[in-house]
Amino acid sequence: MRSRHEPYVHRHPHRVADRWRRRHRWQRARAGRWRGHRPPAVRPARRHPPGTGEVIRAWVQLWNGDYALAGRIISPDVRVRAALLDGGDGSAVRGPAGMVDLIGQIRGAFPDLRFTVEVGPIVDGDHVVVRWVADGTYGGGFPGATAAPGTTVRFTGTDTLRVRHGLITDYWLNADTLLLTTQLGVQAG
Repeated sequence: MRSRHEPYVHRHPHRVADRWRRRHRWQRARAGRWRGHRPPAVRPARRHPPGTGEVIRAWVQLWNGDYALAGRIISPDVRVRAALLDGGDGSAVRGPAGMVDLIGQIRGAFPDLRFTVEVGPIVDGDHVVVRWVADGTYGGGFPGATAAPGTTVRFTGTDTLRVRHGLITDYWLNADTLLLTTQLGVQAG
């Protein structure tokens, strides 16, 4: 028999550990640490910058011919990356005026061209992606086109934008120009 002041020594120390594990099982399970398991690292949801929705609405309106919006949503240092119909890569487009010129060139052949968002916007940090559909009537003047003016066209594309401080600073365009040129009867060669 031990005295009051002697330390207590368990005859079966493993049983104490088992009792502790059972007692704290619910705590470990709630924390996802059951039997050494850690929950997978989940990237926290990123909030999109304030005003992104307004920028996207204005972007679509700009492409639908409201050129006055360009100064409000396009950064003076905007970088455009696109395979343009004239063979350029978009690097010559500078600032809001350059974007208006680019849009005006495209709309010149299709005066009633109407863009609508089909998917999105999908926001990841400062990047916004929209998939769009463009419908319009060919007005003539497209290089190599054999289609008669008045031909209706429909083509799709995806815009990826970088939005910083409420301004579009980068623009990547991926449009289905093969579909468009096929509808216009443009011959390869």
